Amino acid sequence: MTAGERDALEWAPRSAAGANGKVALVTGGARGIGLGIAAWLIAEGWQVVLADVERERGSRVARALGESAWFIRMDVSDEKQVATAVAEVLGQFGRLDALINNAGHADPYNSPLESLPMGEWNRVLAVNLTGPMLLAKHCAPYLRAHGGSIVNLTSTRAHQSEAHSEAYSASKGGLLALTRALAVSLGPDIRVNAVSPGWIDARDPRDRRADPLSESDHDQHPAGRVGTVEDIASLVSWLVSPNATFVTGQEFVVDGGMTRKMIYAD
Repeated sequence: MTAGERDALEWAPRSAAGANGKVALVTGGARGIGLGIAAWLIAEGWQVVLADVERERGSRVARALGESAWFIRMDVSDEKQVATAVAEVLGQFGRLDALINNAGHADPYNSPLESLPMGEWNRVLAVNLTGPMLLAKHCAPYLRAHGGSIVNLTSTRAHQSEAHSEAYSASKGGLLALTRALAVSLGPDIRVNAVSPGWIDARDPRDRRADPLSESDHDQHPAGRVGTVEDIASLVSWLVSPNATFVTGQEFVVDGGMTRKMIYAD
């Protein structure tokens, strides 16, 4: 067994609640928050389709997660690939109950504005904003048939920024606005919500052990620690569950309180 396969096994759910007959599609599911969401949903009894551009890692992770995981390669910015992938999911499982739009560029920084290439700007918006729209477009008929749900992974950078993050911030702000628009357009049959993570340590378990975060990293958060993928996954699981049927068009900020903290330079 390779080191990568051991890492993947650590993401596997510790127990499964038993199949609930529902199917979820998680984009960007090969690593990080998407993988954590997939593992959590499997533990809750979901059949999960992991979609990602990383074919080798995605296939390996799906095998590690077991029979309730299925991998499909997809570039969310390519409408033809999205349409083909969604058709394959329906052909394989016959239904779709939840769409988790998690795929995106993780690095929030772009080139300085004066030298920002249009290709760089367009690629970030294509993946982070156009991708979720395309997935919603092609999944909507199947989600509607089962009273399904969409959860978009946005970011606290939709509200706060650092220098040289124009493309990422704009994409996440746009995704937050898209969430609200979709909730109105697709309701009442489909609920649409957004989860905006702050600092989440989404590295592979091996990397977290090799290079642990510092005490100051944790202490600066009002909650006393940096977030984990489980913090996000547990909320997403609730949002797609029957317990959240009166919740739509909302943003849930999961950042340990950082967006409520006044910060001044010493």
